[in-house]
Amino acid sequence: MMNFEGLDPGMGEYSPTLHGTLDTGLEPSMDPRLNPSLLQGVELDPEGLAVPESVHLLEGMFSELHSVAAEVGVPVTATHFDLQEETLWMGNHRGHASSFFGPTMGRYSSFQVHATDDIRHIQSLETGVLFLSKSNLKCCTRGGLVMFDYPTEEGADMHSLLMTDNNTLLMGGLQNYVVELDLNTVQETQKFTVDVPGVAIMRQSNRFFFCGHTSGKVTLRDLRTFKTEHDFDAFSGSLSDFDVHGNLLAACGFSSRGLNGLACDRFLMVYDLRMMRAVTPLQVHVDPLFLRFIPTYTSRLAIISQTGQCQFCEPTGLANVADIFHVNTVGQLLMSFDVSSSKQALAFGDSGGCVHLWSDAPEVSFNDYSRETEFALPCLVDTLPQLDWSHDLLPLSLIPMPLTTTEPLLSDWASAMATPSPRRAPPVDPEILRTMKTVGFIGYAANPRTRPRNQVPYKIKEVELDYDNYNQVPESPIGRDEEPHLYMVPKKYRKVTIKYSKLGLEDFDFKHYNRTLFAGLEPHIPNAYCNCMIQVLYFLEPIRCLVQNHLCQKEFCLACELGFLFHMLDLSRGDPCQASNFLRAFRTIPEASALGLILADSDEQTGKARLGRLIQSWNRFILTQLHQETQEQEGPQAYRGASSSALGSSGESVIGRLFGCEVENSSLCRCGKETVRSSLTLLFTMHYPEHNSHDKTFKEYDFAEILKKSICLEQSTQAWCENCEKYQPTVQTRNIRCLPDVLVINCEVNSAKEAEFWRVQAEYAFNKAMQKEAMEPPKPKEPPPMPTEWCLDGEEACNMDGFTFDTKAEDLRHVWIPLTLKMSISKSQGLEISNWPEGEELSSAEEADGASLYDLVVTVPHLLDARTGGNLVAHIKVGETYHQRKEGVTHQQWYLFNDFLIEPIDKTEAAQFDVNWKVPAIMYYAKRNYHSKYDLRIKNPIEASVLLTEASLARKQRKSHATFIPLMVSEMPQAGDLVGLDAEFVTLNQEEAELRSDGTKSTIKPSQMSVARITCVRGQGPNEGVPFIDDYISTQEQVVDYLTQYSGIKPGDLDAKISSKHLTTLKSTYLKLRFLIDTGVRFVGHGLQKDFRVINLLVLKDQVIDTVYLFHMPRKRMISLRFLAWYFLDLSIQGETHDSIEDARTALQLYRKYLELSRGGGADEVRKVLKGLYEKGRKMDWKVPESDTGDGQGSPKSSAVFPSVMGL
Repeated sequence: MMNFEGLDPGMGEYSPTLHGTLDTGLEPSMDPRLNPSLLQGVELDPEGLAVPESVHLLEGMFSELHSVAAEVGVPVTATHFDLQEETLWMGNHRGHASSFFGPTMGRYSSFQVHATDDIRHIQSLETGVLFLSKSNLKCCTRGGLVMFDYPTEEGADMHSLLMTDNNTLLMGGLQNYVVELDLNTVQETQKFTVDVPGVAIMRQSNRFFFCGHTSGKVTLRDLRTFKTEHDFDAFSGSLSDFDVHGNLLAACGFSSRGLNGLACDRFLMVYDLRMMRAVTPLQVHVDPLFLRFIPTYTSRLAIISQTGQCQFCEPTGLANVADIFHVNTVGQLLMSFDVSSSKQALAFGDSGGCVHLWSDAPEVSFNDYSRETEFALPCLVDTLPQLDWSHDLLPLSLIPMPLTTTEPLLSDWASAMATPSPRRAPPVDPEILRTMKTVGFIGYAANPRTRPRNQVPYKIKEVELDYDNYNQVPESPIGRDEEPHLYMVPKKYRKVTIKYSKLGLEDFDFKHYNRTLFAGLEPHIPNAYCNCMIQVLYFLEPIRCLVQNHLCQKEFCLACELGFLFHMLDLSRGDPCQASNFLRAFRTIPEASALGLILADSDEQTGKARLGRLIQSWNRFILTQLHQETQEQEGPQAYRGASSSALGSSGESVIGRLFGCEVENSSLCRCGKETVRSSLTLLFTMHYPEHNSHDKTFKEYDFAEILKKSICLEQSTQAWCENCEKYQPTVQTRNIRCLPDVLVINCEVNSAKEAEFWRVQAEYAFNKAMQKEAMEPPKPKEPPPMPTEWCLDGEEACNMDGFTFDTKAEDLRHVWIPLTLKMSISKSQGLEISNWPEGEELSSAEEADGASLYDLVVTVPHLLDARTGGNLVAHIKVGETYHQRKEGVTHQQWYLFNDFLIEPIDKTEAAQFDVNWKVPAIMYYAKRNYHSKYDLRIKNPIEASVLLTEASLARKQRKSHATFIPLMVSEMPQAGDLVGLDAEFVTLNQEEAELRSDGTKSTIKPSQMSVARITCVRGQGPNEGVPFIDDYISTQEQVVDYLTQYSGIKPGDLDAKISSKHLTTLKSTYLKLRFLIDTGVRFVGHGLQKDFRVINLLVLKDQVIDTVYLFHMPRKRMISLRFLAWYFLDLSIQGETHDSIEDARTALQLYRKYLELSRGGGADEVRKVLKGLYEKGRKMDWKVPESDTGDGQGSPKSSAVFPSVMGL
């Protein structure tokens, strides 16, 4: 807090015209008739810049470096060292701010911040500088442009700022509140109440906010709630300053002296924050006004008096008179003080308008790491070039002309010659006109989506085709070459979307996109960009077996979740699956977030994400993560017995054996010292030769040559040499000691330069193939007829290698990578890689030399499509074992996997990369017959012990509140047993829909649900209807709607801190349900299809008995459980909310009723009963009456609708 009352009142004898007026007693101390002898050593230039005499600094001792007179006679009320740049800021009593650059204090910028009020606090940000005045907070750029101006409440008297993080600050002053402000929105987010007279100074540590009050008290407040945790009564009069460092708080202030008022206290109060008590007060030799810790080797304190005396001392020792130095203020009083973040510089502002810079080193830097300061461009008027008047084409506009006359300029055309010519609107799409329905004078039509929304193509040249003609580009390569700047993404490669109807997904024809029996993956879940890589991992047999054999205790384990997902992909017969649980676990992995692999919804939808780079990072992450998670199996495992599989228990994982490659990294310094380190790498990144910008064309390279250079990488870099004891240029070389079973390659085609390299090399390869074909005599061959349907049952069109496509040289356009590589490591030659003809085998001599053949099995391209933002697909060579399991035939075949679209393709298409729309991202080469050395048996690791009771996560749950009785060992379910099931859900994301012009609703993206409660009840035995699972599922994610009316879930039920329910993890309950499914029980419930979909389980149709379909007539509406229970069972359920135990029991009873109906009268009787049910429902508008009144609106059990129910 600045108090001007101590200033000399006699300093005001000068003409007020120079500086305007100040309050009484605050008149500036320097006037035009100032005695020159007062300015010893300071020379004032007309700009107000002070240039001191040369300064000789003693290293380690603080002494004056420079002084600057900013605005003569106007007190400097705030000083601040910029935290980003080498600048010093000051604000004065008249609201003017100035900044000075570097230790030479050259003036950088100067501007008015407030018209009348003084600047009380300055705080620098990344993008600008904050200035606080009495009733206003202003943010300006460093050049003075206003970024925002935030007025405080009326009557506020603000004094201090405190940045709590990058985007939030606190403002305090002499009022009974502290305001929290969000700098992004420039809005008040919270207001904390404090005691009168308010907060004048604020500091922060990693434990507390510290607030200094003018009453002499310092309060310690909670960082989150701002509640007072502790307070220190430091001084009886008033507080002038305090600072915090480590575990110490030091304060200076004024004490009451009876009738004499306040006197400056020469004892500093020092407090130990560990014990929250005062230690011995520190006596100093100056009257302290400012105080700061300047920690270098020790916790030094700098104590500054108003008259310019400065003393350094230790807070726990004695003050030494020898440590006092004096700031030469020429008789002025110090008004402000700041210390740079590097602790090398001190700044003092005095009442005469001068700023003094002190330092302990001549080459001082204000920050440890400052960014470069931007300077204004120099004025070019003084440095005009010499003009040659004899030159005919010399433009006269090179001479700047001052606008002094009133004559019009030649360029000021008459309005008749400058009439604006608007662009004509493009013609309406004929498709819109054809489908338009007119209501009155307004026409409505569906958007054909042939143009971007709200954009009209701008024709720069008449010859250029607009965006609309994109659709007319033919798919044939010949047609494409005619317009090289337009490329059409073939339909099967485009981003696929699910069209949602009233029935959700039930009437969406997935078979149209996938005629195989392999399962696709749905794309609408957040972060589903990795679907293609999930398919890649699934079709590697050792990984498929590894993760399905894996089970561990971790709640979020990607290996476990992949195992569950792969089990569903195994069971599916062509229906798509969801990776929702896997992606839910993926979002919780901190490394995934740190690598930027978790996308915001908006980035995924708008195509902002750089998917090519992203999927390569994801590839590296998933291999590393699976390697670590499957290595961790050595410890005790949950849900495992002694007989469980020992896969990976040796500490080396199957991932390491499959992809791992021992690498020797050698660093050779120019001094001759060589350092060799060994490590395991799971994948390699392509490195392309440096292209000389002078050469317009790339040299021709073989893919095998580039791959060898990328694996055995040699590069020069700066590295630490222990021999030289400094960073030296070193040559780093990488060599591999063994060949992996599967070679994983990240292509790193992330820029136009690399894409051009691929394009040129593919062109070279294509020209070679054409020349070769021209030289060879043509072979007469009849191409086999293409099958009309894709081969599902092993028709003749399929052979051991899948579909036969006739490959010609013309089909090798855009192909650079070979389908087969030969690789070997020899002691003399090192790694050798060469192309190999695809169908041929190695000779026995080559095998004896350790050579291996690697076949291309996976390529993942990034598809560039301006309309959809692009997408990722996978080409996968699916092996014999997968076809054997799904289709009963043994052959290999390449397929395209594009989310839920799956289609057989030719092998050359998998290697084709037309980089204008199809950019290579990832490739897998697999050693021929590599999987023969892996154990490919799957032993289900989920055992009966998962059904036994487990502790609840909820702290408040008590046994007396248990809503279920776990199964006894004697009750363990058998195949065919009935289990009643019901699940309740909460909403994580609301659905996204749009209203069409005809008033109907179109769902763009469905709401994202999360399971919140799962209940299973016994379906037979003496305890029939008694629950044995009633788990509430703890969720880490933000719930936007608990759907309490339908789910019965209330806020707090899923929170382990306050819930009284039996709370478990999703994984724990998932394992219980998986065990029941694997055992072969039959689930009875109402609407189970949706339940299993949200839980992310795939259950075979013969294991599901859904009462929705039992009591349903074709082409009629589905009937609610509540209506069925009232109609058939005379039960009133789901009154205020739903209860999953009640719903599961009711579904079981309805199934029993259905069995009795069908046994009693067969299918005809059931049809008759359903007819009566639908008639009754229509009469009552499908609403259940509140209570039975005997007027015919009650339950129809006794009516003649179906007499066969009378005796039930």
